[in-house]
Amino acid sequence: MDTRSSCAVLSARSTPLYDKLNFNFVRDIAPIALIVRFPYIMLVNPSVPANTLPEFIAYAKANPGKINMASPGSGSTPHVNGELFKVMTGTNMVHVPYRSAAAVMTDLLSGQVQLYFGTTASSLEYVRTGKLRPLAVTTERRLNALPDIPAVAEFVPGYEATSWYGVGAPKGTSMKIIEKLNKEIDAGVADSKIKARLADLGGLALTGSSSDFGKLIVEETEKWGKVVKFAGIKAD
Repeated sequence: MDTRSSCAVLSARSTPLYDKLNFNFVRDIAPIALIVRFPYIMLVNPSVPANTLPEFIAYAKANPGKINMASPGSGSTPHVNGELFKVMTGTNMVHVPYRSAAAVMTDLLSGQVQLYFGTTASSLEYVRTGKLRPLAVTTERRLNALPDIPAVAEFVPGYEATSWYGVGAPKGTSMKIIEKLNKEIDAGVADSKIKARLADLGGLALTGSSSDFGKLIVEETEKWGKVVKFAGIKAD
């Protein structure tokens, strides 16, 4: 496996899932620029007797092992989002992996599973029509687009679980090149049309220095590595 292509495909969340890789994600990538962050919505089937996140946590603690938490596969982002939630709340829920997000939604809507951490883009239609109940968003703070939905962190201090995308280069790339690319990418992301397009996809446009991005990579790799190890998650 080529190191350059591997680093482009794998991420701070996914590399901890593999015991043996021929590269180190943090060491072998030269961060250039962060582009976008995607939040998730903690969704439950309306049959769940909880209208708020505190009520859900109380219900989960009173019914250990009786709530099915769905995801589109072991080690997927919704899965590790849920495992972090379980660790931080002391709840015991059963992970049910599916082959796709579409399959998850089918069973979540029918009540076969009760909980799912879905992307904003895939969830909003069901939230607005009342087919699914939103308990919280996974960003540190409430989303401007969904001001009535609280953040998990309002009730579980320190919880944050989002996906992010950025641009990196192979280790050893000239800082002159990195700085030029960072400047151009930041300018592009700051463009109103691009920001609007990212918002349409449910994303939050982000800019910043290459060193800021590098710090994020280190922090996220450490954070999700601990979650993966604690939960004993392995890639499908």
